[in-house]
Amino acid sequence: MANASSLTVGLISDTHGLLRPQALEALQGVHRIIHAGDIGAEDVLAALRRVAPVDAVRGNNDRDPWARHIPAQLTLDIGGVAVHVLHDLKELDLDPVRAGLRVIVAGHSHKPDVSERDGVLYVNPGSAGPRRFRLPVTIAHLQISSGHPTARICYHL
Repeated sequence: MANASSLTVGLISDTHGLLRPQALEALQGVHRIIHAGDIGAEDVLAALRRVAPVDAVRGNNDRDPWARHIPAQLTLDIGGVAVHVLHDLKELDLDPVRAGLRVIVAGHSHKPDVSERDGVLYVNPGSAGPRRFRLPVTIAHLQISSGHPTARICYHL
């Protein structure tokens, strides 16, 4: 799939063991799924894998034995675009521009956001799990077309 001219990646974070049917529905048709941590339960990843291939990082609450093999950070090549994934953006320990990264995906705050700084797209898909305070329940879609990444938050969960 790395050579496809257009790819859609589902971005999800902070499920905390709750994978809503609406989240699964919003992920239908994506080529790949990235979970940005605080997964909460191994069966969340199993359910996501039934939709599309999954890459995941471990969040600060993923401490049980099933999560030990999940990396804290990872860098992926998706359609020729370098995508770095971690749970908490505050733990980013590299210069994204110098590292050649085009997209940073991080959760943790439960606050959905898409912004660009120094040519790097930062995406927080928000939280798809239990509602926290008055924050919306969200996921995001990352679109990579001809090597150009764009993202949007999906508020319809």
